Amino acid sequence: MGEIKKLISNVKEHWNTPAQGNYVPYKEVATIGAAGFGIHWASTLASAIGLSANNFIVGASIGLKPMDLQIMLILANLVGLPIAVFRGWFLDNHKLPGGKFIPILLRTPVPIVIISTIFVWLPYENWEYRTKVVVVWFMFVILSAFLGFYNESFTYLKQVVSPNAQERAHVMSISQVLYSNAPTITNLVIPTIAGLTWGMDNIWTYRIIYPGFTVVGLIVLFIFTPKMKERIIMPKRPVEYVSITDSLREVAKNKYFWIINSATWLGFLEGSSGVMINWTFNYANNGENKVYMGVATTLIANAALWSMLLAPFMIKWLGKRNLLIMHNSINVVLYALLFLVRDNLLLMCVIFYLTTFVNTFQNVYIPNIQADMRDYHQWKTGVRVDGLFTPLTLIGTVLGFFTGLVIPAIYEKMGLLDDYTVLYNDELRNNLFTVLIICSVIGSIMNLIPYLFYDLTEAKHRGYVNVLKIRAMFEDYGNNELDDAQLVDAMKIIKGAKADLQKKKVDKTALKLAKKQKDSDAISLAKAELREIRKHNEFVESLPIVKDELDKFNTERYKARLTAAKETVLLGEVYLYADWGVEKAAARKLPHKTKEEKEIRADALRLAREKKRSARLLAKHGNDNLTIPDERVPEEIKSREINSSRERAQAKKELKAYTKGVSVYRRITKPYNDARNLIIQAENYTHLAEIEALYESVKSKS
Repeated sequence: MGEIKKLISNVKEHWNTPAQGNYVPYKEVATIGAAGFGIHWASTLASAIGLSANNFIVGASIGLKPMDLQIMLILANLVGLPIAVFRGWFLDNHKLPGGKFIPILLRTPVPIVIISTIFVWLPYENWEYRTKVVVVWFMFVILSAFLGFYNESFTYLKQVVSPNAQERAHVMSISQVLYSNAPTITNLVIPTIAGLTWGMDNIWTYRIIYPGFTVVGLIVLFIFTPKMKERIIMPKRPVEYVSITDSLREVAKNKYFWIINSATWLGFLEGSSGVMINWTFNYANNGENKVYMGVATTLIANAALWSMLLAPFMIKWLGKRNLLIMHNSINVVLYALLFLVRDNLLLMCVIFYLTTFVNTFQNVYIPNIQADMRDYHQWKTGVRVDGLFTPLTLIGTVLGFFTGLVIPAIYEKMGLLDDYTVLYNDELRNNLFTVLIICSVIGSIMNLIPYLFYDLTEAKHRGYVNVLKIRAMFEDYGNNELDDAQLVDAMKIIKGAKADLQKKKVDKTALKLAKKQKDSDAISLAKAELREIRKHNEFVESLPIVKDELDKFNTERYKARLTAAKETVLLGEVYLYADWGVEKAAARKLPHKTKEEKEIRADALRLAREKKRSARLLAKHGNDNLTIPDERVPEEIKSREINSSRERAQAKKELKAYTKGVSVYRRITKPYNDARNLIIQAENYTHLAEIEALYESVKSKS
């Protein structure tokens, strides 16, 4: 009871103002939960539409064959490839009024609701099979284009709600508990009503029952989404253009990107058995239990509540990597147990309850792992990339062209085509279930293997984030844009690094004694002291990365980089690097036995490649045709008085040409700009004594 009172008191105290060291007040956590509720409900119908044999709308209701659906999905994904590349580029290079992701969430839901509603109201009953295939495919492609922006924006928004990984886990956990009620309600209400009316395999369920939820979702979304905040650690200077090719090249070197995505690609079979519960309720015993499917799936989904609540504590206790390995290991066992209970509906529900409990942990730790990976990338490259991770994930889409054929092929091989009534046959259904269980076991094992190589610990991530704070402080100081809060936050990190702090011993003697004496005040005090010790130790664990950052310009690597940077700047902003081949050859001959030698060689090769791209672009476009960035040009074009469609088309053409020209110019001048930025950063780092004096002044006033 005392812990509950303490929790309530803590929520009241930090409702509008976050606790020390945190960024998100509880009021905003509640706002994210409410907004997520609306975001999920607004796309309820759209999310129910998919090109797979498991999908009740296109499979059982409209009556499309499993293999045809997979071919349609492959073609849709081929069309989606350039759209996804554009989406990634757009998200990283355009910041609309209100933020990077929030404006997208406010602009895409209405088209999604309209398109999905039209989708289900088309008269499929009166069309021949070929017409249904073409129309379903076309509508799905249009819907997917909007859903891509919508879903990615919400995913990325959750990842930038706080730069503090542990706080981010808590925020995701609590907010997901709130907005997970949206699918919980739909999973209970819709199948129950459908069981009493048309059934989940009838198109009228999706025409009548679903649309009401989407309208309510839109209202909630538009009320709460504008109140959310994005927190990305960046200097106050304008965000620079991020080239698609350069970003892809850098993302391709991010080992954590490959670990995370290869786990998904290899584990494509893991969810194969997910259809068993719905098909058992709908088709076993001639479908007499279908009316109970909504209640059962809701009870099973309730398992997610407990794992979402536990996730932050499990992450703190085990770490994200260990939690992930534990989750996948348990999954292997649970999927194997389905062999023993596939004929018992009650025990099958128990197994699916447990798999839901275990699998829901990933709803919290996977977004956190992806956010950690993006912070690591920003630390390593100096460029913040979110959307442009997407194009390389399309490798999984291409692989899916082939791996996605496996399950439909199994369905058709075992007798499931466009007539889903064959699932009333117990023998056919159970044989199919056996194969799907084997697939799930194999998939969960394959999903586990890549993560055995994941070593981005919580301590490393804290170090990377602290370095980003320090870099932003130095840059903003150099640009006279440093604010007091930013100064104090970064200087505390630097002071800790310079003090050479050591970890403290975690001694629970006082806590054990207090518990033995049943002294509640002493227990609270002992717990508070232990929390402070653990917090101190976590900070100390992150300091080696901070120390390396503060000392980097004294290393041979950065001395070599500075020398090369100064030589590059002397050549001028626009320069034809005719000797890039000579530089590349010289870089290849550099020694590369030690770690530092390998880094120096890699830096030299990278600079030679950048000069090569610059030289080729300059030779192609010529000095006289370069578009020098000038913000007055797009402003003038946008402010023109437009009196005809011809003038509008001309203005659009000029703006497009200007944007393309600036892109070319920035790629040509990249070697110069990167070199200049490194020289400026080195200069800013020499002003640490002045910044320390400013910090002491600010601290004395507070």
